[in-house]
Amino acid sequence: MIKVENLTKKFGKLTVLDDVNLHLTGRGCISLIGPNASGKTTLIKSVLGLVVPDSGRILIKGSDIQGDWKYRKDIGYMPQIGRYPDNMTIGQLFKMLIDIRQSTWEQCDKELMDLFEIDKIRTKRLGTLSGGTRQKISAVLAFLFNPDILILDEPTAGLDPVACEILKEKMILEIQRGKLILITSHVLSDLDELVSEVIFLQDGKINFHKSFDQLRKDTGEERLSRAIAKVMGYKGHAQNI
Repeated sequence: MIKVENLTKKFGKLTVLDDVNLHLTGRGCISLIGPNASGKTTLIKSVLGLVVPDSGRILIKGSDIQGDWKYRKDIGYMPQIGRYPDNMTIGQLFKMLIDIRQSTWEQCDKELMDLFEIDKIRTKRLGTLSGGTRQKISAVLAFLFNPDILILDEPTAGLDPVACEILKEKMILEIQRGKLILITSHVLSDLDELVSEVIFLQDGKINFHKSFDQLRKDTGEERLSRAIAKVMGYKGHAQNI
């Protein structure tokens, strides 16, 4: 569904992505992890068309994304920090985006909206919302238009435990429906029940890309954080990578 071929991106003299190749097929949850400044965000933004690579190409469902923005309708994106117009209400934001997409409420996926009880606060202005509520809004928007691909950047950051479990259950349900989810998270304990594949990015290069089952076999560890720590030679029980 997503194919990355020989992708390279430099910012000045710094090579952020160094000849990256990936092929992500079918449904499932793929964890993109790595140290800070490893290139994760640049890779995600390249797939979204927000960063233009210096060389290489990205294909979504077999089509090169360069110069063709229509592919974005197949992707739901949840940024790490959602930025919205402060003076607009939640309801106005949803209406604006539905109008832009030329969609209707009946066509939208409102499961998370209902579970988060967003309708009770739809008249609140976005500038008054807490960080956790903004995360809920970002999550709702990512799933709203029934995309085939979901890219979730630190999705559980700032969510309370109940909201975190609601979101994880929604992700599991979407995987069962055949969706592909690419997720980044520094809290690896959040991913154990979700992840089917792991991509470890370091210094702009793919260190490894393995199924979680294979990673368990290679390391003898059941938890993702411990498996990553072992395969990378880290000491201790690193939870944040």
